[in-house]
Amino acid sequence: MTESTDQPESHVTHPQCVAESGPWPFITKRIFEAGDKKKTIWSSRHHRKHLRVSLDSRTVLPKLRLAEVVWFPRRMNWWMGVIFSLGALLFGLASLLSLDSTAMNEMSGWREMVAATFFVGSLFFTAAAYLQLFQSANAREFPLQKPGSSRRKILFGWRPRDIGWVSSALQFVGTIWFNLNTFDGMLPDVGWIRQDLLLWFPDMIGSIFFLISGRLAFLETCHKRWRWQPNNISWWVVFSNLLGCVAFMIAAVLAVSLPVPVASWISVSSVVFTLVGSIGFLIGSLLMLPESTSTYSE
Repeated sequence: MTESTDQPESHVTHPQCVAESGPWPFITKRIFEAGDKKKTIWSSRHHRKHLRVSLDSRTVLPKLRLAEVVWFPRRMNWWMGVIFSLGALLFGLASLLSLDSTAMNEMSGWREMVAATFFVGSLFFTAAAYLQLFQSANAREFPLQKPGSSRRKILFGWRPRDIGWVSSALQFVGTIWFNLNTFDGMLPDVGWIRQDLLLWFPDMIGSIFFLISGRLAFLETCHKRWRWQPNNISWWVVFSNLLGCVAFMIAAVLAVSLPVPVASWISVSSVVFTLVGSIGFLIGSLLMLPESTSTYSE
């Protein structure tokens, strides 16, 4: 949240909420007005991530500081972007390796290496998703509350009316299902029934959680069901991630095992969509790095 102009603190002691919006049943944007008629905006995503926001909800980036984009370990947003990027890179690498059918079928250890790469990538996803949940759980509830007051850190929290927390919680749960899916992928080949139970079912559940989470994150940033904001880096972050979630969902549907032979293009398409989903998440994660250089003061 940021003020439209700099004013003495006494001028904005008791601002009043004059407008609020968001996809039902959530409120993702509020506009406050002080006695001097100066407006202040509160935006859900920007508030919990400590990002600067203008009156039209665009993320305001300072003059690009490349050094902070590359190395900014003091910011949790930066760590989330880096760790999500590593997970996406590993998923993308494993998908590319999976497309080499000759190596998968004939080279000793190739299949095991691919499965292990997927599993390690899922661990990075879980770590980053937990950081995001932790950040959401510890965001100050009152938008105009002054920072600096000490409070006990919350590990998970419970904020069902906070769209950012709900999105983060669903994504974190989805990563746990992906952990199960990718861990089971390292087991020896099993029959189609066990493969569906151990691999496909966790993949489907995780993908559903990811898709809902990605949609909520997009709604939180847009403040409505759909909005085109090409000048908003935060919009590009959640839009890229949402496309990645859609691709993961399609890949999961195509990955089901059947008791009868199926066309080879179906399994290949599943891997391709996994690769596309990884690219979507990689783009969104990398965009979180310059986004993390933006700050705001309340």
